[in-house]
Amino acid sequence: MTRKPALLLTAVAVTGAALTAGAPAADAVEVPEHAIIVCQDATMYENYDFSIPGPVRPLRTLTYGDKVGHTRGKHPVYNGWASIQDFGPNDWGFVRIECLGGWGSW
Repeated sequence: MTRKPALLLTAVAVTGAALTAGAPAADAVEVPEHAIIVCQDATMYENYDFSIPGPVRPLRTLTYGDKVGHTRGKHPVYNGWASIQDFGPNDWGFVRIECLGGWGSW
C-alpha cells in the first residue's frame, strides 16, 4: 500500500519537471521609447472605440514637454491616435500621434 502513493508522487514530480523544462521563457516587457508632448496641449483619452471610431473618456490634458512613452512599431496607432504611457501618474491612454516628438530626449 505504501508503494502506490510513492509511485504517484514520483510520477507527479517527473511530470511537473518535464512541464517546467519545456515551458518557454516569459517575454520581457519592452519599455516604451521616451518622448515628450510637442503640441501646446493634447487631450489624453482612456481608450479607443472601434465602433465610433475614435478615442473615448478624456482623462486629462497634457501640455508641451510632458514626458510620455510610445514604442513605435509595437504600440498601436489607430486613425492617428497613439497608445502612450504617461510617465507622470504612470498610466496608459491615447493622444494624437503628431503630438509626440523629442524621441529619446530624456
